[in-house]
Amino acid sequence: MIVKRETPLALYKGLGAVLSGIVPKMATRFASFETYKGWLADAETGKTGVGGVFLAGLGAGTTEAVVVVTPMEVVKIRLQAQMHSLADPLETPRYRNAGHAVYTIVREEGFGALYRGVTLTALRQATNQGANFTAYQELKKLAERWQPDVPDLPSYQHMFIGLISGAMGPFSNAPIDTIKTCLQKASFGSDTTALQRITSIASEMWRQEGVSSFYKGITPRVLRVAPGQAVVFAVYERVSKLIERVKEVSESDTYSE
Repeated sequence: MIVKRETPLALYKGLGAVLSGIVPKMATRFASFETYKGWLADAETGKTGVGGVFLAGLGAGTTEAVVVVTPMEVVKIRLQAQMHSLADPLETPRYRNAGHAVYTIVREEGFGALYRGVTLTALRQATNQGANFTAYQELKKLAERWQPDVPDLPSYQHMFIGLISGAMGPFSNAPIDTIKTCLQKASFGSDTTALQRITSIASEMWRQEGVSSFYKGITPRVLRVAPGQAVVFAVYERVSKLIERVKEVSESDTYSE
């Protein structure tokens, strides 16, 4: 439908906002996760239990939602939702690009508009990363137990584990994500509270399509998120190992002096 109406290029609407946000999002996610995981580690063993990993994942998801994800997604959704046909050169889009969208939204609706749906976004990201990191850590431990003679798991195994763990989040919080997307796309009066907006959207979705409306788009979301997490975790493991080796070399040089 999108391709038929607006040409294949319409499938890439909002790409600028995604690209400009993905690097700080991943940096925030893993940096905050490792920080929270360290805080929750056992003082004697230095290891973090399953519960601690889950809490660290919740914290990482909340942190990235507030710092990066919410404003990024508001801009992305606005760009994707505008009724602009790329096949019609005479039609002028409301937002020309991500930067112009940010400027227009702040000028017309205030800075707070960039954080519309922040509660739902934080809840979605928190549950997403809680499930994601917990599943990844446990599956990784299981793979290491099955292969005691392998000192470091190969990248393809990290990718496979990341693929599975990456699919956990979307299935666990699909209703939250669907309501959040509708909330960020819609316009409400300034006199309505966040709870009223969420209740209104959820009630309308339930009235129109029932339970299935809350899981709309789950398949493309899993197909987008899971492969991405497979790549991210494989790269994360390689970079982590590289940093550890650099630290070891640095420490050995210090002691040798």
